[in-house]
Amino acid sequence: MKKLLLASTVTALILTSVVTVPKAQAANIAQSVCEYVAADNKKRMRSFLKSNKLKIRNIFKSIQCNGQNLLEFAATKGSVKTGTLMISKLPRKVVSANLAQIQEGSPLYDAANARVSS
Repeated sequence: MKKLLLASTVTALILTSVVTVPKAQAANIAQSVCEYVAADNKKRMRSFLKSNKLKIRNIFKSIQCNGQNLLEFAATKGSVKTGTLMISKLPRKVVSANLAQIQEGSPLYDAANARVSS
């Protein structure tokens, strides 16, 4: 009886002492990425993605800023640094699919066109 009581007490202590790490909320991640793109802050965006163990190619489809995807949002905000970072990290198929949404003649259009044609 004592062994059963001791085993159940130890098990209960182990289960309650497990430390849980709070996971980042998806809305906070999307909002932060949109803010970094709008501010054209490439350095902070890279460090944010790295600290949350995220890749641009994995989050590109799921994040929308003001109803636009990240490339289109970067083009409308004139965010050349973060836009070229995304263009270099995304697959060519994704960049070519979004090429029509970027304004022709902008630096992002030139970078995207160079990425698609290479």
